[in-house]
Amino acid sequence: LVGIVCYRLLPVASLPTVDLPTIRVFASRPGADPETMASSVASPLERRLGAIAGVTEISSTSSLGITTIAIQFDLSRKVDKAAQDVQSAINGAAADLPSDLPTLPTFRKANPAAAPILVIALTSATLATTAIYDAADTVLVQRLSQVDGVADVVVSGAEQPAVRVEVDPAVIAQSGLTLEQVRTAIVNANALGPVGAFEGGRQSEIITLNGQLRAAADYKNLVLRNSSGAVVRLTDVARVTDAVRNIRAAGTYDGKPAVIITITKSANANVVETVDRVRALLPELTRFMPADINVSIMSDRTITIRASLLDMQKTLGISIFLVMGVVLVFLGRVVPMLAAGITIPLSFAGTFAGMWVAGFSIDNLSLMALAISVGFVVDDAIVVIENVAQRLEQGEAPLSAAIKGAGAIAFTVVTISLSLVAAFLPLMFLGGIVGKFFQEFAVTVTFAIAVSTVVALTVTPMVCGHYMKIARHQGPARKSLMDRALARVIAAYQASLVVALEHIWIMMLGLVVTIALTVQLFIVLPKGYFPQDDSGLLFGSTLASADVSFDEMRRLQDKAAAIVSADPAVEHVSSFIGASGWIASVNNGRMLVALKPIAERKIPAQRVIARLRAKLQGMPGFGVFFFAAQDVRAGARQGRSEYQFTLWSADLAELRRVAPMVADRLRTVPGVVDISTDQEAGGLQADIVIDRPAAARLGVGVNDIVAALNDVFAQRQIATIYAERNQYRVVLGAEPRLGRAPADLTSIFVPSNRGVQVPLSSVAKVGRSLAPLVVNHQGQFAAVTVNYGLAPGMTIGEATPAIRKAVSGMALPETIQAEFAGDAAAFARSANDQTILVIGALVAIYILLGVLYESLVHPLTILSTLPSAGLGALLTLRLTGTDLTLVAFIGIILLIGIVKKNGI
Repeated sequence: LVGIVCYRLLPVASLPTVDLPTIRVFASRPGADPETMASSVASPLERRLGAIAGVTEISSTSSLGITTIAIQFDLSRKVDKAAQDVQSAINGAAADLPSDLPTLPTFRKANPAAAPILVIALTSATLATTAIYDAADTVLVQRLSQVDGVADVVVSGAEQPAVRVEVDPAVIAQSGLTLEQVRTAIVNANALGPVGAFEGGRQSEIITLNGQLRAAADYKNLVLRNSSGAVVRLTDVARVTDAVRNIRAAGTYDGKPAVIITITKSANANVVETVDRVRALLPELTRFMPADINVSIMSDRTITIRASLLDMQKTLGISIFLVMGVVLVFLGRVVPMLAAGITIPLSFAGTFAGMWVAGFSIDNLSLMALAISVGFVVDDAIVVIENVAQRLEQGEAPLSAAIKGAGAIAFTVVTISLSLVAAFLPLMFLGGIVGKFFQEFAVTVTFAIAVSTVVALTVTPMVCGHYMKIARHQGPARKSLMDRALARVIAAYQASLVVALEHIWIMMLGLVVTIALTVQLFIVLPKGYFPQDDSGLLFGSTLASADVSFDEMRRLQDKAAAIVSADPAVEHVSSFIGASGWIASVNNGRMLVALKPIAERKIPAQRVIARLRAKLQGMPGFGVFFFAAQDVRAGARQGRSEYQFTLWSADLAELRRVAPMVADRLRTVPGVVDISTDQEAGGLQADIVIDRPAAARLGVGVNDIVAALNDVFAQRQIATIYAERNQYRVVLGAEPRLGRAPADLTSIFVPSNRGVQVPLSSVAKVGRSLAPLVVNHQGQFAAVTVNYGLAPGMTIGEATPAIRKAVSGMALPETIQAEFAGDAAAFARSANDQTILVIGALVAIYILLGVLYESLVHPLTILSTLPSAGLGALLTLRLTGTDLTLVAFIGIILLIGIVKKNGI
C-alpha cells in the first residue's frame, strides 16, 4: 500500500532531476556600446558576484545596451540561498553602477539542463505583433508562471508597446529648443502621484488628477514653449506614434509574424502533469485575450517522454513475464513460481517508497534500474526455494524445511546482495552532473536489492512452509524431457570442466590474454557522453556579418526559415531576431524547429540537421547552426552549437588575435562541423572625437554632447505609463531617416552656456573603425568561446582528443588559457572517471568478499570470471557500432554484479 501511494506521488521526467544551481543576471543601459557595458556594468557586478561562496563559474555577455551574467554554483548549494546572495551582491554593486540605468539589474533562476517542455506560438491575421506581445505579457506569462511545476516563461519575437517620440534635431534647434528641454517637458507632463482627499464634516472625497498621458494622441498636443503668442507643440518638432519599445525585434511562425512562448519546468516537477495543467489552462486564458489571436502548440516535450516511458514500462512488464515463465518452466509448479514472483511487486513497492524518500523520479534511468532489477530480486527467492525444495524431497516437514532452508542459505543470500551493492557503490559517490544521474540509478537498484533480500528471507520461506508440498508425479513425458535436457547441459559442463582442470596453465594463459584484450578494447573503443536524444525539437542559431543592418538581418532570417520549413522532416519553424536574453547582437538570430514524428520522417534528428546544413550552405555570408534539444546540458553558456571550447586571457588584444586562429584550426579536424565563435569582431563603429578646446571656447560641455546623442540615437526610455495591467515606456529617438549613417550627425545641435545652439560638427569630428559587437568575460577575464558540433558518425570521445591535439600543436601564448566548456568539459571529466569507477567497483567487491569469506584467495576466484564477460560486452559494442556511452558504462557495471553473483 505504501508503495502504491509513493508511486503516485513520484514526479515523471525523461531523465533524473538534476537542478544545476544557476542564476542569470540581466542589466540594460540602452544605447551603450558593448565595451562600455562590459566595463561599466559587467565588471562591477562580476566583482561582487565573484565573492559569493560556492561559485564555480561566472561568464558574461555584453552587447549593445544589454549585459547578461550567468553564475553557476556548486551542486551542493541550494539555489534559493544562492539567489539571496546574488541579490545582496547586486545591491552592493549599485553604488558602482552608472546612474542612468533605467532599472537596477534583475536576476532569474535558470537550469541549463532544462529544455523547453512546451513551445507556444501566437499569431493573428489582423493584430500587430506588438498587440500580441502585450496580450502574452499581461495575460499568459503571469498566469502560466503560477502553474504548479512551471519554472520559467519567456516571450520572444516582438517587443512591448510604447509611445515613441521621434524627433528631428534640426527642427528642434530652429525652434529655439534643445533636446534636453524636449525630454524634460515630456517627463514633467507625465506625472502620476498622490494628491490626497477632502475631509468634510460628514463626507470624505478622494482627489484624482489627469496628470498622466497614456497614448500618442495625448502627447501630440503637449506644449513645449509658449512665448509671445508663439506656441510650439511636440507634434511640431517630432513624430509621435503608438509603436514598440525596441524597433529591432521581430519573430515569425511558419512564415507569419508571431510571438513565441517557451515554458520550462522546475527541477522537481512532474513534466507530464505540468504540461497537462498548462494545456488545461490555455482555453480559459484565451478568453481574456483578443479573439483574433490564434494559440498553437508548436512543440510538446511530453509526447516523446510519454512514448519512451511507455516503452520502458512495456519492457518492464515483458521482463517480469519472462522471469516468471522461466521459473515456472524449471520449477514445474505454481506455488514455487508464486513464491518467487511475489518478490517482484513487494521489492518494487519498497523501491518506490525509497525513491520517494530520496526525491527521485519515474524516468528512463529509474525504470531501467527496475527492469534490470527483476532478475536480481527473483534470484534470492529462487535460491531459498531450491534449498527448501531439496529438504522437502529428503522427507523433512514443510515448515521445518522452510525455517532450516532459509537459515542455511541466509549467509549466501546476504553475501550476494551486499556484493551487488558494492558493485554500484562507486557510482553513488561520483560527483558532478554525471554523478547525479548515476546516483539515482545505483540507489534505485540498491533499494530493490535490499527489499528483495528481506522478502526472500521472510515472505518466501513463509509461502514455502505453508503452501509448498512434497513433489508429486507430474507426468512422465514432460518430466523426463526437462530431466533429459538438464542432464545433457550438466554433462556437457562437467566434461568441459574436466578438460579445463587438466590444462590449468592454458586456462591461466587464456585469462591473461582475455584481461589484456579487455583493457586494450576498453582503451580504443569510442567513448561517448549520453546517447543523443531525439525529442523532435531542434535549436537553431543564425549569424550574419558583423555590420549587417536590422532590415537585412530580417530578410536573411526569413529566407533561412523558409528553406528549413521546406524540408520534408520539418513540421513547424519559429524564428526571431532582436537583442534579448537569448540573442546578444543584431547580427544573431534564433530558430526553434519542431520535427515530424520519427515514424513520418524516418530519419533521426542528427540526419535532419546534416541535410539542413547542406541546404543552408548556399546562403553566402549567413551561417545557420542546429543542434537537437537535449535533456542533459552542462555549463551556463548558450552556444550556437552543442559543444564549446573556451579561450580566456587578461590580454584582450592577444586573445582577439588568437581566437580566429584556433577556430580555423578546429575546422581542419575531421568530423567537427558548425564552427563559430562569439567574438563578433568586425562591427562598424562611428568614433566621435570631441575637440575639447573648441568645445570649451564655444561653451559646450561634454555632458551636453552625451545627452544629445543619447536622446537621439539610444532609444532612450524617458518616462513610464502606468496602465491597469502593465507599465509601458515613452521612448525618445530620432526619426528613422535620420539614424542611418554617421552623416546624420550633422543635424545634431548641442546647447552652449551662452544660450545658443552649436552644431555638433563644430566641436567634434566623426571617424570610422572596427569594434566587437559582443564582449564576453569568464570571471573577470576577457573570453572567447569556440562553438562546434559533430557530424553524423563522429563521437565526442573521438573529437575531444583530436581537438586537444590540434590546439596543443599551435603553441598558444602563455597568456592564453584554453579549456573545454559545457558538455564537452563534463564529458572530459566523466571519461577520466570511468576507469577509476571500474577499479573502484572491483576493489570494493574484493574487500567486501574478503571480509565475508575471511579469505584473500576466494574473492580473486570470484572476480576472475569478470574479464571474459567484459570482453564479450566490449566486443558486442564494437560489432554493433555502439559507443561506450555513460549508459553503456552502466551496463558494464551491471555486468560486473551479475557475473560476480554467479561466481559466488
